[in-house]
Amino acid sequence: MRNTYQTPVLDEPDLTTGDLELEERHSLRRVAGLSTELTDITEVEYRQLRLERVVLVGVWTEGSVGDAENSLAELAALAETAGSQVLEGLIQRRKQPDAATFIGRGKVDELRDVVLSSGADTVICDGELSPSQLRKLEQEIKVKVVDRTALILDIFAQHAKSKEGKAQVELAQLQYLLPRLRGWGDSLSRQGGGAGGSGGGGVGTRGPGETKLETDRRRINQRITKLRREIKAMRTVRETKRSRRQSSGTPAVAIAGYTNAGKSSLLNRLTEAGVLVENALFATLDPTTRRTSAEDGRVYTLSDTVGFVRHLPHQIVEAFRSTLEEVAEADLLVHVVDGSHPDPEGQVSAVREVLGEVDADQVPELLVINKMDAADEETVLRLKRAWPDAVFVSARSGSGIQELQAAIAARLPRPAVDLRILVPYDRGDLVARVHRTGQVLQSRHLDDGTEMQVRVGEHLAADLESYRC
Repeated sequence: MRNTYQTPVLDEPDLTTGDLELEERHSLRRVAGLSTELTDITEVEYRQLRLERVVLVGVWTEGSVGDAENSLAELAALAETAGSQVLEGLIQRRKQPDAATFIGRGKVDELRDVVLSSGADTVICDGELSPSQLRKLEQEIKVKVVDRTALILDIFAQHAKSKEGKAQVELAQLQYLLPRLRGWGDSLSRQGGGAGGSGGGGVGTRGPGETKLETDRRRINQRITKLRREIKAMRTVRETKRSRRQSSGTPAVAIAGYTNAGKSSLLNRLTEAGVLVENALFATLDPTTRRTSAEDGRVYTLSDTVGFVRHLPHQIVEAFRSTLEEVAEADLLVHVVDGSHPDPEGQVSAVREVLGEVDADQVPELLVINKMDAADEETVLRLKRAWPDAVFVSARSGSGIQELQAAIAARLPRPAVDLRILVPYDRGDLVARVHRTGQVLQSRHLDDGTEMQVRVGEHLAADLESYRC
């Protein structure tokens, strides 16, 4: 099976939010015309070369032909997000990927012909390839081969902005790269041990006995150790901020979902956060937290998180674990789904699978079907039958946002302690805290203070104990 992909015309981004960051990102798009020939360079340098004109290859092992085509279409979107031009796509039906070359012998020959005829310089495989599969396939087709995992890591590296995000992405890249290290060219990959003896590369290649490969491996291991220390320190800071929010009694709501489902647009609609909105995969990597309030005045935090995708590389999940723990510690999970996508049910399954990996599958979930303005009527009816408790919205048009705000408010945790208090007028800070984090059931002003019937959390109840009446 063979498909030819045309670069889709992207919708205009929301120019009212994240304009500067969006302009900066577009100004850093990859430059065409850089050489990707196999030369005497290290694997690290080689894997960081630009992707340009690519051919996609997928192996269809289960599911329907529609599932296989959706997966390859998603790979095309990933490649385009990374700055590549997708020329063609090939799918092979097999019980399992070939152990040597991922695709079968005949398909390798066809792929080589497609690469030659199209002028492609890179092949992207829809799956994670072993080091031997990468090496063998490159030897057969004579151009660089990149798998799905490396492609996603490359996108993450382009989009990370914060110090923590950059460290997490670099750690994930190095963990992926370490087992795939190899030398390019005999003079760089091997050094003869000792001054005499036979073998070796001759004059200029006899060295102290450590190969270029071993040097690279040692340096990468040292860098991984350093990055883990840095991320651990950042994790401590994040946990301190989280515990401070929890002690204040402010409920936390996390927005999660498939990449490009419209999570950032929804955050902007709910809080006017002004974060970057772009019609691209993994546009948001660094989490954004904003405070907002429900209709009854209760304040809560809303956090945007990194998007998920099918077969999200485990290196990414591990490296971003401290960030994803924001979801696991939330009081409510707003799970955003792209209602206009060909397979929204598959997106929901993929997200829930990753949530299970970070122990966030026990958090109460509110399913939000976004992009209703772009979904056809038949799809809307099908999704409403499948998820009758979901909220259907359009972050672009604003449709359904009020219903979403009401649904979030109804699911926020309720304060647990009922009190009748008389607060002196000089303690207006306590009255403000009650309005911010609790519920005021009754209130009246007396000569010596404000008498209130309130429902608050345990921490605030302890501070109000001396004012009980």
